[in-house]
Amino acid sequence: MKFRPLTVATLITLLVSGTAFSSEIYKWTDENGNVHFGDRPAGEAPERLTIASNPTNRTAVQEQNASREEQRAEARQAKEEAAAAAPTKEEVQAAAAERTQKCATLRERMQKLVQSRRLYREDEAGERVYLDESETTAARAEVEQQIGEYCSS
Repeated sequence: MKFRPLTVATLITLLVSGTAFSSEIYKWTDENGNVHFGDRPAGEAPERLTIASNPTNRTAVQEQNASREEQRAEARQAKEEAAAAAPTKEEVQAAAAERTQKCATLRERMQKLVQSRRLYREDEAGERVYLDESETTAARAEVEQQIGEYCSS
């Protein structure tokens, strides 16, 4: 049987590449205590490692990438919605001004409640109904609570 040079070279290449794929991996520790891995063991008592590899499941990887991209898109959308829902600088300033005005009004009302000799309210007919001591105390407590709500920073 006569071999052509090209056929022999091809056969040798296949044999060599086949052994490269099926070579063993060893783990060993050198005299300094360092752990090494390689296909040519050195040192004392090399341990042969069994390494199994499975081909990549392209469909699973594509599904995982699609899922991650979907999560990123949802996160971006949520962030944009939160930014849109956040009050603008003008709205924040207007609310602060309104709060300051309400606080000033409540402080004036408290000043009147403290300084007035007799407090009254008007009934449905527009007539004055004077408050007794417990009603006055309750009115002051209500205004104090509102001051705490609107005048705190």
